[in-house]
Amino acid sequence: MQVRYIRITAEQAGQRIDNLLLRELKGVPKSRIYRLLRRGEVRVNGGRSDPSYKLAVGDEVRLPPVRVSEHDAAAPPPGKRLLALLEAAIVYEDSTLLALNKPAGVAVHGGSGVRHGVIEGLRALRPEAPFLELVHRLDRDTSGLLLVAKQRSRLRELHELLRNQKVEKRYLALLAGSLPRGPVPVEAALDRFQAGGERLMRVADSGRAARSVFRAVERFRGATLAEVRIDTGRMHQIRVHARHIGHPVIGDDKYGEREINKAFRQVGVRRLFLHASGLVLPRQDGKPLELSAPLPQDLEDVLVRLRIREEEHGEQYRQE
Repeated sequence: MQVRYIRITAEQAGQRIDNLLLRELKGVPKSRIYRLLRRGEVRVNGGRSDPSYKLAVGDEVRLPPVRVSEHDAAAPPPGKRLLALLEAAIVYEDSTLLALNKPAGVAVHGGSGVRHGVIEGLRALRPEAPFLELVHRLDRDTSGLLLVAKQRSRLRELHELLRNQKVEKRYLALLAGSLPRGPVPVEAALDRFQAGGERLMRVADSGRAARSVFRAVERFRGATLAEVRIDTGRMHQIRVHARHIGHPVIGDDKYGEREINKAFRQVGVRRLFLHASGLVLPRQDGKPLELSAPLPQDLEDVLVRLRIREEEHGEQYRQE
């Protein structure tokens, strides 16, 4: 095996060095790649590089000879079940972009005990695609629309749109209690913290700005189906903002209320009731790309049971 050198092109520019290595050194575990960076065995323009360094046009990356062990090479590919789930979940695809209705319980990428996620599965489904990268993320337990770029230039364009709040993102969430009438805007900065080895978020002035707008769609006894629009995309944003206003997402085992979650298991809430239902992306031709994803059957079944319960109690639910 020999040392390799890569000259970064305009299409490759803007990505982190660790992401480049994960693609170039296929089969090498993430832990080993980060160890190569820490030891300085990977060089950028002759010097050491931090894993978060974003590559620029013309950068020269030195890749050391790395032998993949039999154990690493034998790591199984994504299973047929995951691949079938992802193939069925694709709702839009063109030459630069892919959108899917991510099933709940599927991580967006491997790691932290998860061998394969959406991105690894899509790369197995589209082996001819030279580039597939997540545009944004969804929590593992959240279902709904997820964007994957098929070109680095498209990824940069979409990241710029997201930063400038030009992408409309809509979610549906079942919240505890009765949400007030009209839009309920929440502007509360969010900061990360560690609890029992788990990364969580909390409202804190020292955090990053975050804005969500909640609006009641349908009311039930003890719960409100709400549409949520977010202007920022912080980790766990909707879940923390919902708790902050006293209406946690039902089924949320991190930020929700245990007794409320327990009560709503009677109508079939077995997981986080949060779904990314809509995305609107601007396009150069002036016609926005509108994407939608219907509620998964398990969440739709919950709403049906809640409506039946309302009728049994002689109370008409209202749409607002």
